[in-house]
Parts: sequence; C-alpha cells; structure tokens
Amino acid sequence: MSYIPISDQDKKEMLARIGVETVEDLFCCIPESVRLKSLLNLPGPLSEPEILEYFEERGRKNSYDCYLSFLGGGAYDHFIPAVVDYLSSRGEFVSPYTPYQPEVSQGTLQVIFEFQTLVCQLTGLDIANASLYDGATGAAEAVLMANRVKNKKRLLVAANLNPQYRQVIYTYTRNLGLEVVEIPYDRMGRIDQKGLESALNSHTSVLLCQSPNYFGVVEDLQALGQTVHGHDALLAVVVSEPLSLGLLEAPGKLGADIVTGEAQSFGLPLSYGGPYLGFMACKKEFVRQLPGRIAGQTVDAEGRRGFVLTLSTREQHIRREKATSNI
Repeated sequence: MSYIPISDQDKKEMLARIGVETVEDLFCCIPESVRLKSLLNLPGPLSEPEILEYFEERGRKNSYDCYLSFLGGGAYDHFIPAVVDYLSSRGEFVSPYTPYQPEVSQGTLQVIFEFQTLVCQLTGLDIANASLYDGATGAAEAVLMANRVKNKKRLLVAANLNPQYRQVIYTYTRNLGLEVVEIPYDRMGRIDQKGLESALNSHTSVLLCQSPNYFGVVEDLQALGQTVHGHDALLAVVVSEPLSLGLLEAPGKLGADIVTGEAQSFGLPLSYGGPYLGFMACKKEFVRQLPGRIAGQTVDAEGRRGFVLTLSTREQHIRREKATSNI
C-alpha cells in the first residue's frame, strides 16, 4: 500500500485554516527572479553498498595526516593523549548537570576548581571562572566586564584581533549604547602605539588585544598596559593558543587586568571549528563582575575539605540585567 502523506481534502482544510487559497500563496514573498522554475538536476538513488562506496572513495582523499598545518586562527591540531577522552567520559564528571547540590557533585566541582587553578597559573591572575562558551564569546564578555568595572562607554579593540572574535564583539555590543573603536596595527603586525594613544580618552574603559595576535606576533603587553592604565582604563588580553603561555610570560604579570581566550588546545579535537571552550581570569578586585560561575574550596561542619559554587552571578540567580552574563 502506498503511503500518502496528505490528501487533497487534507490540503484544502489546512490552507483554509491558515487563511490562504493555494500553496503558492505561502511563497508569494519570494521574488520570481530567484525562484527555481524546474526540478533539481539530481542523480538517481543509490543502493546501500553504492552509498558506502561513494563516501569511502571520497574519504580516501583525506590525507591531512601527511602534512603539517599552520592555519591556526583559533583552532590547533595538537596531539591528544588517549587518557583525555577516558577521564572526561567518567560518570563522576559527565553525569551531573549544574552542581547545585555540592554534596553529590564533588567530582564535577573539583575538576572545575582545578581547571580554574590551572588558568590562574597560566594567566598570572588571581581569579578564574568555571569557563565560557568559547574564545569569541570570552572576548565579548571581557569588554562587557570592563564596561561594568569602569562604567565607561568607549571600548578599544585591536584590529589584529581574530576577525571572528571582533564580529562577536560587535554583535554583543550593538544594542547596548557602547562605542567600539578599532586600533590599527603597524607594519610589524603589532598594535600601533600612536594610534592607541590618540584613541584613548576619559571615556575609555578598556583596550582588548590578542597576544600572540592573529598574525602570530607577540604584543608588548607591558607597554600597552602602562599606556591604557595612564588613562584609567583596563587592559584585557585574548589568548587563542593557551599552550603559548608555557613559554611566554603570563599576561597578568605584564599588566593585564583581564585575560580570556580559547582553550581548544587543552585536549579538544578540531571538530570542524567548534564548539570549543572559553576561559577567563581577572584581578581579585574585579571578581564581582566576572561572568559565569566560580567553584571554591571550603570545609564542611566536620572539617572535611569540600568544593562548592562560590559565586554564580547569572540571570538564573539574580534579576535579569543585574546578572553579569547568561553563561
């Protein structure tokens, strides 16, 4: 028996219910010039063995393991030890959702706490949150955080920041009454110091830069920090390859007030560009404006070590616009 999904009478009743006479009326908003006037030129159907052979043939063209990739841009093809997938799939870590009940979520909370500790060690700052969506949203959250700290509407963003990150920043700030100003770079690929100084004024809350930047050039963070701090603004640094912090001086020790970035290098595969993992750290005095959750270490009534959610300034916990973020 043939399967008939809809009869003519069914179609007539459905069109009457939504207030149109024909199916064509549903597409009247599409200009005639862009409509397809004929059937698609598609090949005939394939059997299951033919489909399998089709994709195996194309899969044999994948030879990425034979080459070194220097594309970068926020996604890096690092070796991932087998133990990473094993540990991250343990039920102690993946079964609980948000650890609202710390007594049954000690595994999750301890992992978050140790992650925060690692981020603080790498960035040279005092406080880190439990994570963010990715590096791009981390960059946007950094400028919003700086705006909350300084209560100034002018945000300086380096033009040599990852262009995708810049687009996310524009999306986040478009309807908030904030002014985003791009700072040019010089012929060496670094932020142009004169351009920065001319853009700074009393309304500036932050300079957001990336180091190593999108060109792979290491910025002089100490000089940038001195310049922006002289105008009562913050220095926020994006690090899209955190493994570089194993060699470079921690941004926090060079004057950065906020450090954020992409943690894909911490054991995540390329995954066609995401989703990945964002991180953020800041100086202790800004902790109340740090977005997301913060896990902390404490002791219970019997003196035993335990882990809890110390701060959770998201909209689930406090009134909408009072929240630092919806992460």
